Amino acid sequence: MPDNPIPQTRFGSSDRMVTRVGLGGEGVLRTVGHDAQARAVIAAALDCGITYFDSARVYADSEVYLGRMWRDQPETRRRIFQASKSASRDKAGARQDLADTFTRLQTDYLDLWQIHDVRTEDDLNRIAAPGGALEAFVEARDAGKVRRIGVTGHHDPAILTRAVKQWPVDAVMLPVNPAEANLKGFLTSTLPTARKKGLAVIAMKVLGGSHYIQTDGPLTADLLIRYAFSWDITMAIVGCYEPSHVQTLAQAGSTTQRFNEQEKAELEALFAPHARRLAFYRGVI
Repeated sequence: MPDNPIPQTRFGSSDRMVTRVGLGGEGVLRTVGHDAQARAVIAAALDCGITYFDSARVYADSEVYLGRMWRDQPETRRRIFQASKSASRDKAGARQDLADTFTRLQTDYLDLWQIHDVRTEDDLNRIAAPGGALEAFVEARDAGKVRRIGVTGHHDPAILTRAVKQWPVDAVMLPVNPAEANLKGFLTSTLPTARKKGLAVIAMKVLGGSHYIQTDGPLTADLLIRYAFSWDITMAIVGCYEPSHVQTLAQAGSTTQRFNEQEKAELEALFAPHARRLAFYRGVI
């Protein structure tokens, strides 16, 4: 066990507990052919006590890297929380994605399966229509193939908020960073809507393009991860390229140091002139 264990938190309205930080499916996991580097990052996450592991069917070999680890450590697979995503909008495509995900992750269930990157009115309509992907998600949950279902989005907060309101999901993943505090939407509408429904809220895009900002003081990953916890989230995930990044993530998740309102406002003000540029993941806004 690590010297300073990462606190665990209840995942939404379920009985399952997860660490308040998780290993994101970006970073080295979203590559092909970097087996040793990916394995070192996954091993570091396990050594740090992280229990939540993110991936997606379209994230290059993220599922393959994780699946090789769980193949070699089946007892570890049973105690961690494995998430993945499908970007298919129709039922048949989502079903096939889930089958492929099981093969690649070398597992027969997911702890969380997410409808990936919902952006537009057309996405909402296609996913929820008869024969749409939402049917496959609910079917998989009812059959016990996935324990929980969720939705993710970082493009249009109004669209994601509607998905949260209208769909029978257990979790939502959305961007949480100081740029978003200036732009409004995800943090002021989607997040409280999700909390009102009792959903788990997973923070992504936590570092918020901060490397583009020049400051006199340190603008560190640790600072931005701790900032995310100044919002009413369940947990935060960050993609990592090397074990030292994982250790920073775990340390930030373990700290009891909290932002006060003045610190929060000062950091948000630093991002304000750059917010639209840093939230590039929203597309044109």
